[in-house]
Amino acid sequence: MRGLLRIGFCRGDCMKTHARVVVIGGGVVGASTLYHLAKKGWSDCVLLERNDLTTGSTWHAAGLLPLFNMSYSVGYIHKYSVEFYQRLAEETGADTGLRKVGNIRLAMTPERMDEYRQYAAVAATIGVRADFLTPEQVKEMWPLCVTDGLVGAIVHPDDGYIQPSDLTFALAKGARALGAEIHTKTAATAITRKNGEWIVTTNKGEIVCEHIVSASGNFARQTGKMVGLDVPVVPVQHQYIVTGEIPELMERREKRLPEMGVLRESDGSWYLREERGGLILGPYEKGAPACYVDGPAANVERELFEGDLDRLLPHIESAIRRVPCFEKGGVKDVYNGAICYTPDGGPIIGPAWGIPNFWLNEGHSFGITAAGGAGWQIAEWMVEGEPTIDMLGADPRRFGDYATRAYLIKKNEEAYRNVFTVHYPDEEREDARPLRTAPCYDRLKAMGAVFGQKFGWERANWFAPEGVEQKDDWSFRRSRWFAHMGNEIKNAAENAGVLDMTAFAKCRVSGGRAREFLDYFFAGKLPKTDGRIALCYALSKSGGVHSEFTVFKESDDSYYLVSAGAWQRLDHDYMRGVFLRRGFAPGADAVFENLTNQRGVLVVAGPKSRDVLRAASPAEDFSDDAFPWLTGKWIDVGLAPCLAIRVNFVGELGWELHHPLEYQNHIFDALFAASEKAGAGLKPFGIRAMDSMRVEKSYKLIGQELSIEYAADESGVSRFVAEGKGEFLGREGLLRRREKGMKWQSVTLEVGEITDADPLGNNAIFKDGEMVGRATSGNFGFRLGKTLALAMVPPQLAKPGGELRIDVLGERKPAVVVAESPYDPENKLLRG
Repeated sequence: MRGLLRIGFCRGDCMKTHARVVVIGGGVVGASTLYHLAKKGWSDCVLLERNDLTTGSTWHAAGLLPLFNMSYSVGYIHKYSVEFYQRLAEETGADTGLRKVGNIRLAMTPERMDEYRQYAAVAATIGVRADFLTPEQVKEMWPLCVTDGLVGAIVHPDDGYIQPSDLTFALAKGARALGAEIHTKTAATAITRKNGEWIVTTNKGEIVCEHIVSASGNFARQTGKMVGLDVPVVPVQHQYIVTGEIPELMERREKRLPEMGVLRESDGSWYLREERGGLILGPYEKGAPACYVDGPAANVERELFEGDLDRLLPHIESAIRRVPCFEKGGVKDVYNGAICYTPDGGPIIGPAWGIPNFWLNEGHSFGITAAGGAGWQIAEWMVEGEPTIDMLGADPRRFGDYATRAYLIKKNEEAYRNVFTVHYPDEEREDARPLRTAPCYDRLKAMGAVFGQKFGWERANWFAPEGVEQKDDWSFRRSRWFAHMGNEIKNAAENAGVLDMTAFAKCRVSGGRAREFLDYFFAGKLPKTDGRIALCYALSKSGGVHSEFTVFKESDDSYYLVSAGAWQRLDHDYMRGVFLRRGFAPGADAVFENLTNQRGVLVVAGPKSRDVLRAASPAEDFSDDAFPWLTGKWIDVGLAPCLAIRVNFVGELGWELHHPLEYQNHIFDALFAASEKAGAGLKPFGIRAMDSMRVEKSYKLIGQELSIEYAADESGVSRFVAEGKGEFLGREGLLRRREKGMKWQSVTLEVGEITDADPLGNNAIFKDGEMVGRATSGNFGFRLGKTLALAMVPPQLAKPGGELRIDVLGERKPAVVVAESPYDPENKLLRG
């Protein structure tokens, strides 16, 4: 008890009644959140834990610190954690049990090695070291391992493991030393909001605060329910086995040989690490069930489920084949506990949607590794107003209302069993699909569509011709759909193509002060004339690019906005949050309407797209004079109304047809009937064809070229910033960045010596052997017959003609900086 009180645990009635922040949850994630908030100067913070610290998933975690992650956001978080845990021990004087023994990932197939090569490029761009090994080198580092069937491996020398409970108590000690408080045996039982403040009711009284951070692990859904949130987290059972002593390991200990690194056989879906003369085997098996779907019982503490060795048998046998001495240890203990998951396996870190000052730090399937970085970034976000790294890969708003309880069970179980599968760039997981479908889904499917999904929506990725199986063939190299994608592009460039973009996020902002608000929200100028459109960017506080919208002026007090479908909740929540913080009154000043589920979008593009529309809508004039570029108007297609907007994302003459969703199939059929009448050769094309064409135009995407990490000038969208308009969101931050000088410049690269693999994004860029930047996107441009990449490099290297190198699956290919928009640079085709 004395030790607990020394580091700030209060079991009595010493809880304060007011605090700046209340953190709910006393696992490693909650403790890290508390520590980092206090480290940022917000020491008036309180952590509430319903039992004792580490009595949830933290206590039974194996404590591994895997740096491997294909996500830029999560990879950066993991990197920070491993580095921070070393500093934490020095700062607090607490032994966290950190052991940097390294981590070896084995590869048994060429496809797995391609994954490692792509990952190594990602790792290089965030400063994580990953070395490649031959089977012989694996044997040298892990002499008890059989190397039969291996084609290679990678090793993280800075990887290892830590003792989760010791880490948590070190974080608690550090937070307390900085002035924060921790209250154990203190359960949050209700949360209400009054006069702009939160009131957290506990079994020991109430505490009023400005912010709440939910870091409640298995209780995430219950905590969210208190404020009306359906948090997209459901735990899954995870088992691991601890063996008894193994003679070969005991012999190594007697000889004082160094501990061998964590060994992961990715193709066998398991890891091994040493533990007190034995081994821990952690499989990720098929059939692991979701648990605590509605949350644990109130009195749950250090709960484990009954072990199920039958589920683990294939992995046990695989481990014995790879490490024969594993069999000698027997099964000493089986741990089967709950680990939180989200539908894509990544954590949710950041603001909740629609609720002010309520933050989520939940869904951590690799919570020990992520805790340090997650606490760091959420503290930066809360104190400074935005994170310091691009957090799109972990933002809670990447999921939407489609993530129901039933959906979470299926997708989270799927995410668990796919932890060790090869994560291809074109991977599309099948569970809980199809879910959200446009009316033309069945028509596209009959035409050969092979679908993927974004934000729950089914989207046609590519089209299989007759006689070709409608199934993806995933790869880090050019897959079998590559040639079919090329044919789609050829037809769109020579005739006309149609693309379903119903998944676009769509909304209307209207009212007496709608223009005033949007003029502040966007850095650029709004359309002045009814029927005109503008591409507009909403910046972050520091002048980075947060969101991109196409804005159509319906009238002086009404604007129709379109943005990326994948970021519907994020973009709309960001807009509404700024609206409220600026003091605008919902309803009185302006009205926000989410139109996403009410309107469909079909894109018609190509040199004969005008012929298609003339035949489908004979009463309209589609000439350049009557219907110029960047304008829109309501027309009839067949018998159905459409808002036709002359703009597209593929760089051809074309229109987006926005329409009430119930008319979509009529419009779809009318377009094909019109094409046949006009001889326009209309055929469908998919998202992958669109991506190839947008790279040829140097068009940029949120989360890739456009990011809060890069100022608007760096991302190449400075022409969309209206310098003389006065105050706008992010203006001061952008000016500060300009004063300091820009570190990066967006460029287009032409890549040479390509055979069967193109840049995919997150590729390292080199100059004279030194890494100088990273690619954000890449693709083969069929209209140009060239491989291209979009990249961020220092401004001094951005001049056209500059020679660089780009890592493509481990090979450094020559790359030359070319002028933006290498396809149709003067936009003659777009302008018609």
